Amino acid sequence: MSWNPPLRPDHHDPDRPRFWPDAPVDRTSPFDAARDREEPEWAPYHRDPDFEPRRSRIRWGRWIVRGIAAGIVLLVLAIAWLALTAPLNKSLKPPTPPSITLTAEDGTPIARRGAVIGAPVDAAKLPSHVTQAFLAIEDRRFYSHWGIDPRGILRAAWANVGSGGVRQGGSTITQQLAKNAFLDSDRTAARKIREVLIAFWLEAWLSKDEILSRYLSNVYFGDNTYGLTAAARHYFGRSPDRLNVGQAAMLAGLVKAPSRLAPTSNLKGARAREMVVVRAMEDAGFLTPREADRVQPQRVLSSPPGQIPTGTYFADWVLPEARDKAGEIATETTVKTTLDPRLQRDAERAIRSAGLRQAQAALVAMRPDGRVVAMVGGRDYGKSPFNRATQARRQPGSTFKLFVYLAAMRAGMTPDSMVDDSPVEIAGWKPRNDDGRYLGQISLIRAFARSSNVAAARLTQEVGVKSVIQAARDLGISTPIPNEATIGLGTAEVSLLEMTAAYAAIANGRYPVTPRGIEKVDDKPWYQQITGGTRAIPEKVRQEMMRLLNSSLRGTGREAVLTVDAYGKTGTSQDSRDAWFIGFAGDLVVGVWVGNDDNSPNPGLHGGGVPARIWRDFLQSALDIAPVARAAPVEEAAPVEDGVQGYIDNAIGQYMPDAEILQDQAERMGLDMRRGEDGSITVGPRRPRPPREEDRRGPDERYGPPPGDEEE
Repeated sequence: MSWNPPLRPDHHDPDRPRFWPDAPVDRTSPFDAARDREEPEWAPYHRDPDFEPRRSRIRWGRWIVRGIAAGIVLLVLAIAWLALTAPLNKSLKPPTPPSITLTAEDGTPIARRGAVIGAPVDAAKLPSHVTQAFLAIEDRRFYSHWGIDPRGILRAAWANVGSGGVRQGGSTITQQLAKNAFLDSDRTAARKIREVLIAFWLEAWLSKDEILSRYLSNVYFGDNTYGLTAAARHYFGRSPDRLNVGQAAMLAGLVKAPSRLAPTSNLKGARAREMVVVRAMEDAGFLTPREADRVQPQRVLSSPPGQIPTGTYFADWVLPEARDKAGEIATETTVKTTLDPRLQRDAERAIRSAGLRQAQAALVAMRPDGRVVAMVGGRDYGKSPFNRATQARRQPGSTFKLFVYLAAMRAGMTPDSMVDDSPVEIAGWKPRNDDGRYLGQISLIRAFARSSNVAAARLTQEVGVKSVIQAARDLGISTPIPNEATIGLGTAEVSLLEMTAAYAAIANGRYPVTPRGIEKVDDKPWYQQITGGTRAIPEKVRQEMMRLLNSSLRGTGREAVLTVDAYGKTGTSQDSRDAWFIGFAGDLVVGVWVGNDDNSPNPGLHGGGVPARIWRDFLQSALDIAPVARAAPVEEAAPVEDGVQGYIDNAIGQYMPDAEILQDQAERMGLDMRRGEDGSITVGPRRPRPPREEDRRGPDERYGPPPGDEEE
């Protein structure tokens, strides 16, 4: 028996129910027969008025079950996402820009770049008025809500509607921690939803005191300072547990607008906000009216104690290298440098006491292996952070002769080889000696000691310009060097740091020496280590160069003499625009430059004067050695011959210099020195001689170099 569909209107039987399933149906009609073929037997259920509600209820029930299942799955996924992307320990890390602290070799902080991040605090151990100041102004129901505060949200919404704009926020301390530690600062709805989810997550896994501790440890207080510890030290010079009510209220008030309310730049605004927090503490019951009235506007430190400078000449130079060593900096890192604080102080003191007048000065001190232990790039970093030790390119004068004589030693010459110290013309260029004197055939050591320009030009011509350039490149000079004979007198521009490193190669016995500000990390690929390593200077060549450099301190560098073995070279560029002294003693290689930033002349300035004295004063302090004893005054004047003879005898006994150098010193005094067949030395008045052609010229012509030339 089949189910009977409802009758059509033309077949309606008033005696039979319209929708009765078991009612007999007249199937004689062709229409009914066609309908039976098209509809299945269960089709009449769709026509049942009681069947439709039952099916709807089933459908809705299924969707509810599916929704619950999907919600559970989403909750599990959200928990997994939070566990992977928002670990709890991240809430202890302030969202600061990359910060790096540089320390000296003894661990003393010397410079900081980036944010100042304080040590974490424990809210449970802080005085109650400190935490209450933050709770009163930021989240009074912190200890009663579960991450969000519906009452606070409604209150903020009502206040914002009444004011016609956003005046108050409804975020809890937990939400602020979630936003600061895990999210960016955009204002989209998606970020707000994530903030709420993370707030619930933090409330589920951390105690209230732990949440408050982490919030206070990384909240921003202005002046690039993060965390309560750093802010208390920065503004008041004390630890958080020693803050009074007014100080705590001022710090709590900064959270709203730290950059605008920072008391170091807006003390009036910070004090006004402090009073708002005090009244909020009174309104919350944390302070009595009498206690609130006793709170006074607070004062802040004008200069925080022990503040680490954000920049120094050395820090500016070493920072790129330090960042490379530290790798990716997420929040804060510390890098140990090679700077020696004591030597740095000695270097700054030597520059200050040099009597420079308007001139600038720079000093670099390094170990023979290239570790820079002191650097002064100018007289005052605050007035000019331009680093004249690393960034300036100036003519080195006769200090460049190091490479000329190194090329000569490599070519087989020795300090005792002879060179012609007489006027010469090279392709239209006529180098001249500074003192206008030409001594004819002299030894290389004597030419180096008196810094003969003619001898250096002749040597450059003899060994070849390319050999001199190659010697400079081998010792680390990377700046352009012109392919011309004048380079022997220091016409190419170089930096003080590079020149000092070149002299360090002689002291070290290996080349090149690479200046560095942090400890060396040998992480180069094996093929770079093979091709980019250092090479040893032949010991014979090194000893010959040491002998030359030592002779200079008995010649043009007499002001740099120490009571220990010392080696160095003076340098003066054209018109005394640049004056240099570079050398080494003990385990220190030191370079000094003096000049004007605008490259203007300095009348009377030369490498054997102010730079040599700065070099000497620094090394005496750095090596902790006594100064050279000066000759005691003579009570009764002695004959000139005897006095000079005694001076020469004393010099022979003390320094044992070459006889030719003594002869040169005697000539500078206007005397003649004669050697007897038995080796004895006799000094007497110089015999009259006809004036030379160059002596007939005026002083300016005689001592001034021609345009384009350099002289020592």
